[in-house]
Amino acid sequence: MHPTNNPLSKAIRVRSVELLNRHLAAAIDLHAQVKQAHWNVRGPAFNAGHRLFSSTSVKIEVYTDLIAERAGALGGTAHGTVQAAADQSFLAPYPLGLSDVRHHVIALSKPLTAFGRSAREAIDLSTSYGDPDTANLFAEISQNMDRQLWLIEAHAMPS
Repeated sequence: MHPTNNPLSKAIRVRSVELLNRHLAAAIDLHAQVKQAHWNVRGPAFNAGHRLFSSTSVKIEVYTDLIAERAGALGGTAHGTVQAAADQSFLAPYPLGLSDVRHHVIALSKPLTAFGRSAREAIDLSTSYGDPDTANLFAEISQNMDRQLWLIEAHAMPS
C-alpha cells in the first residue's frame, strides 16, 4: 500500500483494494470479450450489432477506469495488465469463431450477468468492510451492467 491521507483504516483499504483488483481483472476481460464481438460480427444485422458492441465496450471501459482509480485512491496499486486480468478474471472464456449478432449476444449475456452479479455481491462486501464509497461505486456498476445486459439481450429476440 502507498502512503495516503485517506481516512479509512489500512485494514479496510487493503480489503477494498483486493476486491477492486478482482473486479478490475474481470472488467478488463469483459471489455476484451465485448471487443471480440465488435470486431467479429458479420451478417445482415452487422451495423446494429457493431454499434451495440462498440457502445457497450465504451461503458465497460469507463467502469474499468473507475475501479482502477478507486484502488489508487485507497493507496493500492491497480493490477490492470492483460496478464493480471487473464490470471485473475472470474469470467468464463469467450467462445471464438462466432460471427452472427445473435450468437454474440447470447455469448455476451453470460459474462455481463456474472459481472453484474459479482458487483452486487461487492456492494455488500465493501459495506461490511466499512467502505461505503467503494460500495457506491459497485452499486453504480451493478445498475449499469443491468442496463447493458438489457440492451444486449434485446438484440437476441427474433424480429
